[in-house]
Amino acid sequence: FSAEQEAQALRKAMKGFGTDEDAIIETLTKLNVSQRQQVLITYKSTIGRDLIDDLKSELSGNFERVIIGLMTPTTMYDVHELRRALKGAGTDEGCLIEILASRTNAEIRHINENYKLQYGSTLEDDIVSDTSSMFRRVLVSLATGNRDEGTFVDEALAQQDAQCLYEAGEKKWGTDEVQFMSILCTRNRCHLLRVFDVYRGITNKDITESIKSEMSGDLEDALLAVVKCLRNKPAYFAERLYKSMKGLGTDDSTLIRVMVSRSEIDMLYIRREFLAMYGKSLHSFIKGDCSGDYRKVLLRLCGE
Repeated sequence: FSAEQEAQALRKAMKGFGTDEDAIIETLTKLNVSQRQQVLITYKSTIGRDLIDDLKSELSGNFERVIIGLMTPTTMYDVHELRRALKGAGTDEGCLIEILASRTNAEIRHINENYKLQYGSTLEDDIVSDTSSMFRRVLVSLATGNRDEGTFVDEALAQQDAQCLYEAGEKKWGTDEVQFMSILCTRNRCHLLRVFDVYRGITNKDITESIKSEMSGDLEDALLAVVKCLRNKPAYFAERLYKSMKGLGTDDSTLIRVMVSRSEIDMLYIRREFLAMYGKSLHSFIKGDCSGDYRKVLLRLCGE
């Protein structure tokens, strides 16, 4: 890898009349996120121009969004997406849920630090001012990045948690959402997987069925996302991708965000889950749903 060579290749692709989009796709998708950051710096030092500015002036639409996403450090990409979800036109609840339910404590802490540096307000303050009721409380809880990340399963506590969830939902008229939140958003993964098993034994229902029957709207979506990410994160993202493309029209924001943010983390696993869940490859779905350079770059991120 030579940052200088890649910087020159990018400059060449954009210099003069017309843009060589294929060369841009080729160069950027073969690099990883830290190499792309090196190219960014080298481009400025050897060519004396800002690479992001050059890309923005040459590209447009969803293709531009993917390329700029790839050029953004991982944490900052999440920060920008959260900010857009909160401060753009209307609130993008799906984006808030997806990022906050799926990132690790360390990732959430980095997001919080950078969010504050970038925008001067805290992520929590912006969540509080932009969302409401129980949904707000779940997001605030997830945004603290304070889940137990151990692997210890306390059998007695697992029995108690499962019973609590039963009594907070199925057993009574109305729902005690706080109980659901405090258990689902703080306990460690291994413990919760055990809780879900015990819960099924008590109620004869899967925890997701209970959440669907007890909650609605954004709160339901948030708690379901938490459970799905605990059980199988790649399957959760496969579902996000499927829903972004199925039916009429495409939810490009979700499609781009998942493809960019997971491309170096678990894309292989996401592809495998996608095929198992929907009987079609992610590749064929993207191919049928997108076009042009946008399609080309997403297919490269998907991998053949």
